Amino acid sequence: MKKTIGILAHVDAGKTTFSEQLLFHTNSIQKRGRVDHRDSHLDVHLIEQQRGITVYADEATFHYGENDYTLIDTPGHIDFSAEMERALLALDGAILVIDGSDGVQGHIDTIWSLLQKHQIPTMIFVNKMDHPNASEAEVEQDIQEKLTPQAISLPNWAESIEDFAMLDDETMDIYLEERYQLADWQQAMMKAFMTRRFFPIVYGSALKDEGIDWFIEVVDKLLQPEVEQGDLQAVIYKIRHIEQNQRVAFVKVKSGQLQVRQSITLLDETHKITQLRKYNGVKFEELQQAEAGDTVAIVGLKNAQAGMVLGASEQHMPILTPTLRAKVISHTDIHPKEMLAFFRLLEAEDPALGIEWQEEAQEITLKIMGKIQLEVIRQVFEERFSHEISFAHPTIIYKETIGSKVNGYGHFEPLKHYAEVHLRMEPAERGTGIHYESICHANDLTLGNQRAVGQIVQEGGHHGLLTGSEVTDVKITLLTGRAHQKHTEGGDFREATLRALRQGLEQVENILLEPYNRFVLKADIELLGRMMNDLTLMHAQVADPEISGDFAILKGQAPVALLMDYPSQFAAYTNGKGSIQLRFAGYDLCHNTEEVVEQLAYRKDADPEYSSNSVFCAKGKGYTVPWQEAKQAMHCPTDK
Repeated sequence: MKKTIGILAHVDAGKTTFSEQLLFHTNSIQKRGRVDHRDSHLDVHLIEQQRGITVYADEATFHYGENDYTLIDTPGHIDFSAEMERALLALDGAILVIDGSDGVQGHIDTIWSLLQKHQIPTMIFVNKMDHPNASEAEVEQDIQEKLTPQAISLPNWAESIEDFAMLDDETMDIYLEERYQLADWQQAMMKAFMTRRFFPIVYGSALKDEGIDWFIEVVDKLLQPEVEQGDLQAVIYKIRHIEQNQRVAFVKVKSGQLQVRQSITLLDETHKITQLRKYNGVKFEELQQAEAGDTVAIVGLKNAQAGMVLGASEQHMPILTPTLRAKVISHTDIHPKEMLAFFRLLEAEDPALGIEWQEEAQEITLKIMGKIQLEVIRQVFEERFSHEISFAHPTIIYKETIGSKVNGYGHFEPLKHYAEVHLRMEPAERGTGIHYESICHANDLTLGNQRAVGQIVQEGGHHGLLTGSEVTDVKITLLTGRAHQKHTEGGDFREATLRALRQGLEQVENILLEPYNRFVLKADIELLGRMMNDLTLMHAQVADPEISGDFAILKGQAPVALLMDYPSQFAAYTNGKGSIQLRFAGYDLCHNTEEVVEQLAYRKDADPEYSSNSVFCAKGKGYTVPWQEAKQAMHCPTDK
């Protein structure tokens, strides 16, 4: 059987060292590398070796028993979590590595939520149990309280049966009646593991080579993915570029087959597979075909994008989103458009960068998770494209929403064009994004045109009125609309829909949102006053302090803008003895709206992509109707 497993962890939990041990114990490598020695098998990029962190999700292969494994080592640093999230698309099972001396840290919570979303069977390796502060009982309690009560220690098969049986009443009845033999219990554990009703915990030390052999046995016994039957389905989880910037798409084949010279259609273009590769670190072997269960790299798909599914029209959309934006500063005489082409290659590999080109200013901006990511991008850009760059100080990515329900009206009718759209816009819960539905009758607007309106609404990125930031957390309903049998063209409904959105925004309160981080601060109790004062200045929402021995613990959330530089300040005044954990908590009300609006100085009437006004036609000429008068000028009834 072919299986793909991913190694995930909070930074510095020992994930890469653990991966080295798996490869060594399964005879995939002859010598164990180390991060601090810069010779680990999976940190193949120079920047990873220099910094001692995993930046890219890279593959290795090993064989154990009767099974072939692909192992994907993912980044643990929060700045590179978008790369980690994309790797989840390829996994049959996940291995979550937790530092036994620190327990469940902030970023683990994010990883766990993603594993839940993708319904990936997960086993836990508690590492660094040789540390004097590590306690099996304390870590297990921490895991059960913060992640799941269905996580159970698995020291061996027999000793774990009673704890496993207590997961549900039916299994407990079987245990009490002694109806199962050991092999039956293993089978029951496998089924519970594959359906995420059981999360085994194994303790050990990757650096001291403890617990590895037993963990491999557990993985091999419990991870039994079903091979899907049917036509080709293969999800693209990673994009890379090789010689002459040729695009390589890494895919997990869910069902069907891939073959060299096979034709694949993506974005209405058909390409031929010129190579199939199986990577193991930096090395690869060429294959003639790949089957369900295989994880392979495809050469030849020029417009491939991460998240696409070969053989289907669906595309997986990420959950994690950057909260910072930075402007690119060039230190060479390279033309801005040439530099943009280079950044488009990086964006293909990391779509979360969201490269934006400002035509008037001839500037490039990109979205990032954190400042460490900027340092890595700068180094990667100089190594790959031989041009020196830097970045302006990162700024916050704001969003906007509305305060009440409103109807918006848009009409687009210059000569020989025609479209009209009426939308109802309502505030939605925080973090829900844009939700669309239609109650328009097919007699008023064909289903095809209704779908076109829906696609425009749901593509997102719509500019708000306060700062031009993306509009979010709004439910939008298509009420009615109209097309012209002769004059309506493809882009007309885009114009009418965007004008309806904007006209609606003009009528209601617009609310500025900013990103927040949840925090956990732990420091000497004598520093509690300093911490409380800092958090007050940062407009933080703080729970009552917790006292643990000589330490004070503060939990809450605060704006990312105010927390951005705080970790270094915190480390300085605690002399590096405190701990700070930050995790993205979503968007909420901006703490300084007036200041931000004034600083960004967005001119809503000068936005070239958006207008609140409608365009009508009379006597063969188009004319503009201001948004205040648009409702009265509409052709469809406006009483819905």
